[in-house]
Amino acid sequence: MKDFMARASRASVRLSSASLVHLGAPRLADILIDAGAGNANLKRRLRLELAAELGPAALAMEINKRLIALEAARTRVSWRKRGELITDLETHRRMTVERLAPDAPGEALMVLVRWFDLYPGLVARVKDTKGELIATFEAGAPDLFRIAGSAEQEALRELLDAMRRRPHDYDRWIAAAGDAVDAGLASALLDGLDAGVRKTPAGRLLVRSLADRAQALDLWLSLIPPEQARSPDVAADIARRLLAADRTSEARAALEAALTSPRSNRRWAFGGRHQDLDATRLTPAWETAAIALLEAEGRGEEAQTLRWSLFERDLSVPALRDYLSRLPDFDDVEALDRAFAHAATAADFDAAMRLFMDWPAHREAANLVLARPREARKAGLMKRAWASRLAQRFPEAASVLAD
Repeated sequence: MKDFMARASRASVRLSSASLVHLGAPRLADILIDAGAGNANLKRRLRLELAAELGPAALAMEINKRLIALEAARTRVSWRKRGELITDLETHRRMTVERLAPDAPGEALMVLVRWFDLYPGLVARVKDTKGELIATFEAGAPDLFRIAGSAEQEALRELLDAMRRRPHDYDRWIAAAGDAVDAGLASALLDGLDAGVRKTPAGRLLVRSLADRAQALDLWLSLIPPEQARSPDVAADIARRLLAADRTSEARAALEAALTSPRSNRRWAFGGRHQDLDATRLTPAWETAAIALLEAEGRGEEAQTLRWSLFERDLSVPALRDYLSRLPDFDDVEALDRAFAHAATAADFDAAMRLFMDWPAHREAANLVLARPREARKAGLMKRAWASRLAQRFPEAASVLAD
């Protein structure tokens, strides 16, 4: 008995494809039938696999049968059943993408459009406090548009019809699809959408997203409402695109449009012929675009002056690195010393410490702590992390921060 137990303990019973093959097809088939009797999702998967062996038409029919059943259902789905439903949805999407699309991309696209058509109904009846259902559809968006890129025109019309019906949802799917919506596909979709889509706010957002992907700058610009164009961040985005297209004067106009907003919305002043910092200022994105504009206009010295002013104001590491990168050799060393001296006397202790620790300039950080211990002890949430990083080389400064 002991010998038998010893041999059994040495035998490794591991579940893997290689080990299960030894059971043989008939035995495995019996096991799957038994397991499927109590698992609806497994039973559906087995039917899909059998249909796939018969060919694309049979597989498409089997998938569509399930999609029709899900569309017709009206019962609420509790959080306990949500996982089963999501597994069901993902199984049918994967079978469409992996088994149907290689042989019949057009049919696969039409099936995926129907799969995405389930979204509004499911959102209405599925308890999804964790956002898992939404994440499932967002995860499928790249597949939808990747297949659309290789599908014929008839299948593409199905997608266009769905986009007309639900522009808000498809604007979301385009954002989730990433690089799957390339310039060529975006242009084809724009050509297929009629002007009526732009009559609603959601439709305009959809067309704007496609215009962005298609690099259709003028169309994209035409879809930005004037009041939105005066938002500093939107103005910066507009200017950045115009500068990339060598449309410098229009970029300046776009940035200056943000200055027409009420003063309560302004954080920075932007002169017509030169740049001046004021007690107010705009957003970091607008400031970055303004510097890029000065460079494009051939006003490099003014751009440098502005970079330094921004550094003095915010003690920003990116602003300082940008400034130093444009200086001749050796001048950058002197400028860095000047920058550190300015930071050491800055009113905002935490901002100065962030600069020194992020650069990194640990010696300067330690000197700052020792020179201003009362402020160091009152530092914000990062002070313990700073203390840990300084502890080995500058234990006295670390001790002050740790108090």
